[in-house]
Amino acid sequence: MTLKRLAGYGPAFVLALSLFLLWELVVRAGLVARNLLPTPVAIVRALIDNWDVIFGHTVQTSLETVVGLFIATVLGLVLAILLDLSPWIKRAVYPHLIISQTIPMVALAPLLVIWFGFELTPKIIVVTLYCFFPIVVASLDGLLSTDPELMKLLRSMKASPWQALWLVRLPGAMPSFFSGLRIAATYSVTGAIVGEYVAAQQGLGLYMKTSASSNAIVLVFAAIVVTALLSLLLFGLVSLIERIALPWHQRLGQKR
Repeated sequence: MTLKRLAGYGPAFVLALSLFLLWELVVRAGLVARNLLPTPVAIVRALIDNWDVIFGHTVQTSLETVVGLFIATVLGLVLAILLDLSPWIKRAVYPHLIISQTIPMVALAPLLVIWFGFELTPKIIVVTLYCFFPIVVASLDGLLSTDPELMKLLRSMKASPWQALWLVRLPGAMPSFFSGLRIAATYSVTGAIVGEYVAAQQGLGLYMKTSASSNAIVLVFAAIVVTALLSLLLFGLVSLIERIALPWHQRLGQKR
């Protein structure tokens, strides 16, 4: 990462540091009870002291997150291609895809536990459902935004729809696909936490639930910090993969 890019994060870092300092001062001044809102220093200390336990839960949540995100990525991209190639499939499926987003995942998660048990499967399904929609929509938008002049050129060269897809349309849709994937990456950890909070044998969601039930608020915040860091890590990994896979798009963005 270049110094210029690091400098670009300066304002965000300063704002975050200022908010944490304000938080620390407000709690230390007694304006908020410490048993309700622990200080950032207390949260970091609790995270360090309980890291062995938290790490085990983090590994479980990470596994569910990565597997669910991978499945959502494959299924989402395939469905976007099908919706693009077949107007009939798009008319039949797309409305149901929109309707599916009105179903509260918190209400669906208990049913998945009843159907599939307490193992990995229900949590992975929840993560997949969380991530699936933004990937489909972003990928489809990318496919539909192909330059009309390029399509005219391909038709003049007698290119088949599949040739147009693989040679021009799909590569051109990759920036939009990665935009959806970045959003899905942040959703994925939330999906895993929701699934674990409903029913799990291990995971950060379960750790938050048990800590809250025992009134260990500082441990709940410690788990929240790990969850946020895990989301940022996934977001960063997706961005890194995009820069490696689409260097031309990165250079184009810098020119703008």
